[in-house]
Amino acid sequence: MDEQLFNEFNPVVSKQWKQLIQYELKGADYNETLVWQSPEGIGVKPFYHADEAAQPLAATATKPGFFIGQDIFVQDVEKSANRAAGLLQRGAEAIHFTIADATVNAEALVSQLPAATLVYFYLRFTSIDFVKKLNAIAQAKGYTFYVLQDPVGYLAKEGNWAQGGDNFEVLTKTIEACPDISCVSIDGALYQNAGANMVQHLAYMLAHANEYFNRIAIHKKSLVFQVAVGGNYFFEIAKLRALRVLYSALAKEYSLPTDCHIIARPTRRNKTLYDYNVNMLRTSTECMAAVLGGANTVINLPYDALYHKSNEFGERIARNQLLILKHESYFDKVANPADGAYYIEELTNQLAEKALALFKEIEAAGGFVAKLMDGTIQRKIHESAEKEQLLFNEGKEVLIGTNKYPNKADRMSHDLELYPFVKAKPRKTLITPVIEKRLAEKVEQERLDAEIQPAAQ
Repeated sequence: MDEQLFNEFNPVVSKQWKQLIQYELKGADYNETLVWQSPEGIGVKPFYHADEAAQPLAATATKPGFFIGQDIFVQDVEKSANRAAGLLQRGAEAIHFTIADATVNAEALVSQLPAATLVYFYLRFTSIDFVKKLNAIAQAKGYTFYVLQDPVGYLAKEGNWAQGGDNFEVLTKTIEACPDISCVSIDGALYQNAGANMVQHLAYMLAHANEYFNRIAIHKKSLVFQVAVGGNYFFEIAKLRALRVLYSALAKEYSLPTDCHIIARPTRRNKTLYDYNVNMLRTSTECMAAVLGGANTVINLPYDALYHKSNEFGERIARNQLLILKHESYFDKVANPADGAYYIEELTNQLAEKALALFKEIEAAGGFVAKLMDGTIQRKIHESAEKEQLLFNEGKEVLIGTNKYPNKADRMSHDLELYPFVKAKPRKTLITPVIEKRLAEKVEQERLDAEIQPAAQ
């Protein structure tokens, strides 16, 4: 029946569509009027057609479904263990522990978790013995553990190597001693949150990964990428797909497994202090893009994360957004839902090609760490961030409730539990750190000052 239905219509080629559009423009230039340029230099056309489409990207294949993740910062082990168990009963499917102290009792921390639970350990220290303990627990009880260690990411974020050294030798010994768990991750979210465009984001993550491939003996476990997802919906779907394509090509050169493991989170860069409920709308589309782009685990950002400490209500809403996508919108039922969409396939190809070209430039110039050391990476991210900031300041980059349709009566100074702006941390550093900064910070600081000054008088 489908064949009969479609056979009733004559095929229309892209040239015919373009001629019709050109006629309707009544002399206006097609490219200037309808083709817009993204910050990555990609021209977005008004339509995409099968006769111009590239071949589908088989390397993006993923399994249906995603895990709903939940962050826990470990201070008190008993409380964190109880909280993790409770979160699993309320919809979470993966736990992401952030641990700052090697003395934490790892066995007690996971003691209440079912063996099938997916657990991430983001370590803010380097310790072979601690990872050995995790490996032993995983062996004994059948847990799936990912240990997120990233010395290069620590250098980029803090400006210094962790514990006074580059830690590549320690990381190699850790991998050799712990064959049952993945021990290396790439904190790519840092670059996006600092203002890198998508081509930079992809190229820097790839070069970051290649630094490990060149310096340490990576075993056959999947490398983990932590990725931030912004508000440009279709581009973000394509970005995650392009990451898999690029990583597959790179890993193949080292005879490593060509699949990677992606943890995706909404970006903090476009989140706002005022009109904070709009953040829920932003994170909804960002989580959708993460799922459709093929993320393995999605960890949502609570709408009030900028100014409130961790709280049950904010986290429950964030978790429910993902539960709705999974159970009410059936986002876990289809594998590779974006395959065959000409627009997304084209974006994926262009982002991958541009990122690969930038990656090759970095490698030809000495590699990612070398470019961090000489400040090139920081400078390029800063330039990209400044361009985006200018667009925001001019109202061309819109954040609803902040630089467009703001609620002038909104007051926030009474509700701040956290400092929502970049904190100055004067210290001696080896390199200039990559600084994460939100677009709305200057506007929000001015509004807060205006609130506080009348009260002080």
